[in-house]
Amino acid sequence: MEEMTNEFEQPERLRELKKKRQKKNTTTMIVVGCALLFLTLIAASIVLYIWVDKSIQEDRDEEVEAVAIQENSISEEELERLLEEARKEGADAVLEELAECINQSSSITTALRPLYKDSLVVASEGAYHFVPINKDMKMNSYKAENLQILGNGQVEYVENGEVISHKGIDVSKHQGEIDWAKVAADGVEFAFIRVGNRGYGSGAIVDDPQFEANVVGAITNGIRVGVYFFSQAINEEEAIEEARFVLEKVAPYKISCPIVLDVEKVSDSEARMNKISKEQRTANTLAFLKEVEAAGYKTMLYHNMEMATMKMDMTQLENYEKWFAYYNKELYYPYAYSVWQYTDKGKVDGITGDVDMNISFHLWDD
Repeated sequence: MEEMTNEFEQPERLRELKKKRQKKNTTTMIVVGCALLFLTLIAASIVLYIWVDKSIQEDRDEEVEAVAIQENSISEEELERLLEEARKEGADAVLEELAECINQSSSITTALRPLYKDSLVVASEGAYHFVPINKDMKMNSYKAENLQILGNGQVEYVENGEVISHKGIDVSKHQGEIDWAKVAADGVEFAFIRVGNRGYGSGAIVDDPQFEANVVGAITNGIRVGVYFFSQAINEEEAIEEARFVLEKVAPYKISCPIVLDVEKVSDSEARMNKISKEQRTANTLAFLKEVEAAGYKTMLYHNMEMATMKMDMTQLENYEKWFAYYNKELYYPYAYSVWQYTDKGKVDGITGDVDMNISFHLWDD
């Protein structure tokens, strides 16, 4: 009887072993799947840091980091734990293959979009965020197939075979003395010129020493001019002070393009504006723009992915034109903007060294 009993129990044991193996395989697949997803996010965050980082000037330095405010996020520590579990489950070869695919990808953002169609992926302060796209906000209608990248790296936007975008630059003292006749001959149609900035440490408002020469040079050579101010205001009173400074400086000149508030972070962790709340930063921006608007000028906000998704309440700024900075040759950002700063490594005749390049989707009346 004992031998017969063992004979009948054997299939049952095999079934139990099979169930255990299936359970282990399912667990492995789940862990590996999570690990692959978050490894992709790591690569995306690295590329985002590279794309958005601006290091050509000490008072416009920028790094992609923001307050972790979204519930859909994961910390570096948790990510490391998931990856370690995946490795223990024998997923090293899969992870290495995925990493190689990511390294060879021409666009991490494009690779992520099918996974996160309703969110923007943002890397910030050691976490990875999926910021829901607000469908109630104004959206742009730009189409990827209309974007043309020229041999010199410059960008054009085409509709029905016709270039409808306009070539522009933005400049400050960091470009030195500019030959504006050569700039105009190189096809530049508009220029945003820095009026000044507020020190991110001292808090003092400082003139840009090249402002007058740049404004006169551009206008004289038929280039439409707008101006911008690099803000470090920590309250509404300072924002209004910045606006009045700009209005006084531009009074003698014909400013046909908008007056722009440049809102971005600097790399110094102790920079004064880095520490203020999202609500305060939004209030400051509104105070500046309203003051300029009341004086009869066109207004615009300069911002990047970090500011748009993590640092400002853009729903309160819907009525103002936007100038968006994004250093990748794709149309990822869904919201409305009329000027796109697509690189800080541009080359234009008449300017020594690198210059920020922009395209505008319309020109402003004189």
